[in-house]
Amino acid sequence: MPRIKLDMPENYSFSTSLTVRITDINYGGHLANEAVLAFIHEARVEFLSYHHYTELDVEGSAIIMTDSAIIYRGESFHADVLQIDISVQDFTKYGCDFYYLITNKKTAEEIVHAKTGIVFFDYQKRKVAEVPELFKRAIERDAGNANS
Repeated sequence: MPRIKLDMPENYSFSTSLTVRITDINYGGHLANEAVLAFIHEARVEFLSYHHYTELDVEGSAIIMTDSAIIYRGESFHADVLQIDISVQDFTKYGCDFYYLITNKKTAEEIVHAKTGIVFFDYQKRKVAEVPELFKRAIERDAGNANS
């Protein structure tokens, strides 16, 4: 089976830093697989908060993660400070993709390339919902500013 490949964006519109905790380390002594997914989840929540949203309220719709892809490019260890850069792209009628570039803040070594697909969801109707236009415009505006 071929390995997964991600075409990572050239520009990112949001950045946050998180510190690797001892509970994020696996028996191999480095960052655990499940911790990476938790880190990108935390970063996505911070990204949404920066835009005055939550995972349950983006212009009245919630978001649900539909898929994830993680490519490990390096190791990370206890107490490392990781920089997580986010870009939101590939809008469809019902969702978009979040891209995450995780680097060691001190060494600038790339640790992870990741992507999560999300769809918007109406929990009252129990159905997918269209991408809120105000959200899409805000993201596209930020992306334009990141390119400047």
